This record gives sequence, C-alpha cells and structure tokens, in this order.
Amino acid sequence: MKQYKCHKISEGCAEAKVIVSKDHIMFYLMNPETGEVIEKAHDLEGRSVAKKILVFPGGKGSSVVQADGLYQLNMHENMPAAMIIQYPETVLVSSAIIMEVPMVDKVDPAFYEDVKDGDTVKVDATNGIVEIL
Repeated sequence: MKQYKCHKISEGCAEAKVIVSKDHIMFYLMNPETGEVIEKAHDLEGRSVAKKILVFPGGKGSSVVQADGLYQLNMHENMPAAMIIQYPETVLVSSAIIMEVPMVDKVDPAFYEDVKDGDTVKVDATNGIVEIL
C-alpha cells in the first residue's frame, strides 16, 4: 500500500478500481445509462467510468454540458465513485460538491507515476489522503 497527500475539493471517501485518462473529459459525451465514454478518439472511448475512481487532467466543453452530463450520470447511478483531477474547474468542483462525489487535486506527483489502470485506490478526500491498495 502506498499513501499520497492531496487537497480536498469535495469531501467523502471512496474505494474502487481506478480508471486513468490522459485526455480531458467531457461528461456530456458519456452514455448515462452505462457510464461509457462515447467521445470518438478519446483514450477512454468504449470504457465505463461508473463507480470507478476517475483520474483525469480536467474537463472540456461548456459548463452547461459538463453539469448536465454529470447530472445524467448521477440520475442513472453511474457517477464515478470519486474523482482525482489535475486541473479543477468551477463547474466540475461545484457539480462534485452538489452530487456529493469525493474530489481531490494537488496529489503528490509520485501518485501519477505509480498508479496503473485497474489498481484499487482509496480516496479519503476529507483527510487529504489517496492510497493505492
């Protein structure tokens, strides 16, 4: 087990398999019924973020479509279990807080070198800790 410090954006704890994206994410380009990324040529195309710890650089697209995409995922119970973001934006931060999804940023840079797709990760946003289990 490895532990890393981080900065809390939206409090809470979650433990799940991790899915790592090198591309920025537009939540509107996800199928809300499956959590699957439907954006063409995205590095997560065809994969689901539902109930996983989502590691990604940041969002893209207008704030309205981002908020609606997250809302639709939430309504179908296919939100990520938690989000680890490198470049947080107001709409993603406010959406995570409103929908009570743990979100952190400023994770120790070693985390990004160590974490692998499919690892089990625990995000304890409330205490500012991310662990690879």
